[in-house]
Amino acid sequence: MMAEYIMQWLVNSKGRGDNYLIRSAAVSREEIGNDIYPPAKRKLTEKHIPFEKHQARQVTPTDYQYFDYLICMDKSNIRLLRYLIGDDKFGKVSLLMEWCGNVRDVADPWYTGDFETTYNDLISGCKSIFEQIEARR
Repeated sequence: MMAEYIMQWLVNSKGRGDNYLIRSAAVSREEIGNDIYPPAKRKLTEKHIPFEKHQARQVTPTDYQYFDYLICMDKSNIRLLRYLIGDDKFGKVSLLMEWCGNVRDVADPWYTGDFETTYNDLISGCKSIFEQIEARR
């Protein structure tokens, strides 16, 4: 969910918010209905990234048809996403850090408690996504 709010803040700060629909979704059912994890809220607040109450939802096959990009935080998410949506015949699925030229997972604060490193990964990835998509327009 942090990535959704960071990306929305970024496109809004560039005056392009009306050109993007940004939504987060989980590949599992574990967090459905839950709000943003409190330490993630604290990090977003610290960085002056606006957010609102959020309810996690699970990805659906319809998401694949509706969205241009389905960007995952780690390789495990990609495997589970492909199970949920089927074959990625249009090449919409990617790892966030791939957009930075770095094929690796985003640092997971669930295990490390290090939300600063995760934030830095998300900022780098979101900026790269924005720049590359804007360059294609």
